[in-house]
Amino acid sequence: MSASAGSLEHLATGATTLCQCWAVSRRDGVVLGFTDHDRDLAFEGIVFRAASGMTARALQTGTGLAVDNSEAVGALSDASVSEADLMAGRFDGAEVQNWIVNWQDVSQRLMQFRGTFGEVARAGGAFRAELRGLSEGLNQVQGLAYQRACSAVLGDARCGVDLRRAGMALEAPIAARGAAGVYSVAAVAGFAEGWFQRGRARVMTGAAAGLVGLVKFDQTEGLLRRMDLWVDFARAPAVGDVMRLEAGCDKLAATCRDKFGNFAKFRGFPHIPGEDWLTSYPVSGKSNDGGSLSK
Repeated sequence: MSASAGSLEHLATGATTLCQCWAVSRRDGVVLGFTDHDRDLAFEGIVFRAASGMTARALQTGTGLAVDNSEAVGALSDASVSEADLMAGRFDGAEVQNWIVNWQDVSQRLMQFRGTFGEVARAGGAFRAELRGLSEGLNQVQGLAYQRACSAVLGDARCGVDLRRAGMALEAPIAARGAAGVYSVAAVAGFAEGWFQRGRARVMTGAAAGLVGLVKFDQTEGLLRRMDLWVDFARAPAVGDVMRLEAGCDKLAATCRDKFGNFAKFRGFPHIPGEDWLTSYPVSGKSNDGGSLSK
């Protein structure tokens, strides 16, 4: 916990004027403030709205690595948290800060929680979000697996491919929408058939801005380039919204070498024998000298 000047003295008086305030910072840069007080409060450049109906269970923390036992509950409204935004995943992994605040003097406040949103449920015009502490990240399994395919994500620090360089991505307005998860943009020369397959489709403008989908198929149909997504966006973009299509990668060594010229940073082990090697046996007419089977 971190306390500002005067907050502990106010708590020690025994006659307090306290409320709770939450700041929710989404990964798309939007910051929302909520309070269970009956009027709006403001500090640290954030306005904490009273109209959200936000409240929380008693906070339980410990010294171990278990998820902190708390939930945030609030009403769904267009002014604060909308059901559409929850369904679109805009609050997934959002950073949460919680203070106990003297509403008569907001400079007197005590931060009692900092973490992220976990599971979010909605029902009956309200939402319920699990709060996960900073130690939750330490519960994630770490380490590398020996496998033929690359373990990096295209464009991340381990991969090293710069998706901003020419020929790696295409930004174009959506020209047509088909069935769920099917979008088309104007065909552009310079991108081979299937170039974006297994890549990312990111919506750049419109109500669905910031949402990301994974491309299942990429093919040219006349004057259009058709993209079939594995799963449609939680909020479907409209015709005219700009979509950014990024090159796809199937994680194979040959693709890393030929498509991206990045084999020096390939994060897989392409010469590991497969399971068939474990059950192999000598065959007449083949070399059985015990040498490498990967030649």
